[in-house]
Amino acid sequence: MIDLETVDLGTLELTMETSKGSMVFGFYSDEAPGHARNISKLAIDGFYDGTAFHRIIKSFMIQGGCPNTREGESGRPGTGGPGHTIHAEFSSLLHNRGVLSAARSQDPNSAGSQFFVVHSEHAESLDGKYTVFGFIKEGLDVLDSIASVDVDFGAGGERSTPKERVELITMSVAIVEPEPEPQPEPEPGATEDAPAENPQPEPDPS
Repeated sequence: MIDLETVDLGTLELTMETSKGSMVFGFYSDEAPGHARNISKLAIDGFYDGTAFHRIIKSFMIQGGCPNTREGESGRPGTGGPGHTIHAEFSSLLHNRGVLSAARSQDPNSAGSQFFVVHSEHAESLDGKYTVFGFIKEGLDVLDSIASVDVDFGAGGERSTPKERVELITMSVAIVEPEPEPQPEPEPGATEDAPAENPQPEPDPS
């Protein structure tokens, strides 16, 4: 079990297994530790399993994380949450393609469980107004696939309601083992037991 109070949030990977494939994210743990910890806890608790992406605007973003999107729920998609909110952690991070950011209402401190993934190259209008807390590491093709589903007009008049269900089957968190540092190549003529005849000094990193 991951202890989210003591783990280095920068070592965590968040995986979204969707009906269109998997997307893997890393966290901006220094800029938005509260949001990274919040979504990780909800994922570990199974909160997102069986939900769906309810708002999709190609070349802008895809949004999910609402519990009302589970099959059988009666609440309006996009209005549900986990029963708590977290404070905004605005930063200078930009809403570039593949960025994971927190959805909220007009109150800056109203983020809960809903999130969005940026599909445009840069959604400049969102910068500094929504909390960026993650970035995509794998699955840009899946992001494209989700963003490309056919959509219809919703109750508010926005053309963003997907015509097909794009399910978030499960969301999980794992600690990523650091990659081993590459070992220097042996000097020509060196063996495992003896150094090279004329070893060269290591370059000064400064």
